[in-house]
Amino acid sequence: MLAEIPNTCSIGAKKNSNGHEICWHGYKLRPDVAVGEIPITAVLTGVSVNDSHVAIPLMKLTSERTTYLCELMDSAYDAASIRTINHWLGHVPIIDPKTPPKPKTQLPCRMKLIPVLDPPEVMRFRERTMVARVSGRLKDEFGGRFVRMRGVANVVTQLMFGVLALTVDQLLRLSR
Repeated sequence: MLAEIPNTCSIGAKKNSNGHEICWHGYKLRPDVAVGEIPITAVLTGVSVNDSHVAIPLMKLTSERTTYLCELMDSAYDAASIRTINHWLGHVPIIDPKTPPKPKTQLPCRMKLIPVLDPPEVMRFRERTMVARVSGRLKDEFGGRFVRMRGVANVVTQLMFGVLALTVDQLLRLSR
């Protein structure tokens, strides 16, 4: 499955909160992080690849490496196929539900019910920010922000050395 995901340097764009389009080019490292901010698996893709396309291969890789009970994901991963694979792997998916789009007319129409997380799931979901902290530390402290290499092999080597150093640092922090 990973062979089908493009990992070449690519260009991505999106609109920010002010409506201005932001463009960038390069790669994106997508880590799968355990409690305690320890990276378990990381996949390098082109920056234009959607997050949900990497979810299933990342779940399978992580499941081969460790045993865990639940997957914490934001609303970009709210898809039936991702939930099905989660259940098949024996995990509980805690995915922030997508909010339905607002109606385009003011006429009364049937509204979709917005699914909500249970209170224990809400508490567990708050831990999802550890992925952002790991990504931030990788960029700020371990050389992931400015990669001056060309080619997938060179980029992934530099980033994985950073992931390795981050993992060791985090394990030392937890052992204190």
